[in-house]
Amino acid sequence: MERPVVENKIAKALKSFKKGSILFVDDFLDYGNTESVKKALLRLKQKEILVRLAHGIYLYPKIDKELGVLFPSTEDIAKAIARRDKARIVPTGIHALNKLGLSTQVPMKVVYLTDGAARSVKVGKRIISFKKTSPKNLLAQGEISSLVIQALKTIGRKKLDNEKLKKIYEILTNEKNENILNDAKLAPAWINKILMHSINDTLSKTK
Repeated sequence: MERPVVENKIAKALKSFKKGSILFVDDFLDYGNTESVKKALLRLKQKEILVRLAHGIYLYPKIDKELGVLFPSTEDIAKAIARRDKARIVPTGIHALNKLGLSTQVPMKVVYLTDGAARSVKVGKRIISFKKTSPKNLLAQGEISSLVIQALKTIGRKKLDNEKLKKIYEILTNEKNENILNDAKLAPAWINKILMHSINDTLSKTK
């Protein structure tokens, strides 16, 4: 198939995507082989129809009159990669602390645990890193309790002060008790105690 044909077919197909969509080479393999699709996407980038976010990852840009191209967050990109790979991911490290409001530090390297392939993706000056982990670490049901477990692992038992602990208990009031109960079983013993205490504390306040 000639290159312009692949490019034209992809350009046509783009109209079915929402502006702001994160796209991959794999999304267009119905229109040509991997190499021809890659080249077509690069030409569409040169024509400013697409924005290249990283190697093999593109943005069908949403343009704001004042701000210009509205770029997705690193989290949006990570979730899009996970959907493509049919993989589960869990934020960890400073990123987990940041999401919970326990740290104002914005990490240049965002780390996710995954059951997909281990890899690093460079997006501008930032790096999204996927670290292979055991299935047990991905079984948490609650988004908040899952983040709390990872945040506590990052802080460490010895460096956990009363101020951070109080904040964590406040955060856990926004999680369902059944999720905390489930996720506590997956956590190390010292984190299990914190999670279980948060449930008992909540129950005592409702009596």
